[in-house]
Amino acid sequence: MKAGDIIKNKVYESMIGGWSLSETILIFFAACLIGLYIFAVYKLVSKAAFYSRDLNITIAGLVIIVAAIMIAMQSSLIVSLGMVGALSIVRFRNAVKNPVDLLFLFWAVSAGIICGVGLYILAVILCIVMTIMLTILEWVPTSRANALLVLCSCKEDMNWDEVKKVIGRYCRYCKEKSRSIRNGETEIIIEIRTSKEGELLKEIKNIKEIQKVNFLVHDGEYRI
Repeated sequence: MKAGDIIKNKVYESMIGGWSLSETILIFFAACLIGLYIFAVYKLVSKAAFYSRDLNITIAGLVIIVAAIMIAMQSSLIVSLGMVGALSIVRFRNAVKNPVDLLFLFWAVSAGIICGVGLYILAVILCIVMTIMLTILEWVPTSRANALLVLCSCKEDMNWDEVKKVIGRYCRYCKEKSRSIRNGETEIIIEIRTSKEGELLKEIKNIKEIQKVNFLVHDGEYRI
């Protein structure tokens, strides 16, 4: 038999080959369980401000969809080529609010691919390792980022010494970043590091010349 005939036979076998019905059902069952597991982990790990139930459902369903694509690509060479062409023109434009969402998206895609090729033990090991890693990283303490204190005064020639004394009592670190004067008002931005922002804002608010106080942190903004 010539080499060309061998290649043709392999191509024909790949076009008519595939999983049996029982194997296909087992793949979908495993993908469904892993998708539900990722759904539960994402719900526990994600913060309330960034949690999206629709995205969580998408992540869980993505495992099953990717597993089905892998089954189809292994069952028929023609279908696999068609899917590659179809997926290459798909564009997703939804912005990801939390970078952790990308981790779960790739986790779901990887789990779907692994289940789709029948490596169930590897899929379970992946879930165990990811859960352990997320648990450890959740317990690792993180240093708090510096905050920005934006103060607006109704006077152009205001003496900021009193304000800086107040800031010095409550802040471990402070540094003036910018100062601007516009329409008779002075705005100053100070970078600070403190754990007593409540007391600091209350005392600054009692200064008569201060018209507005903004306290900007990494996770949000407090206004007085």
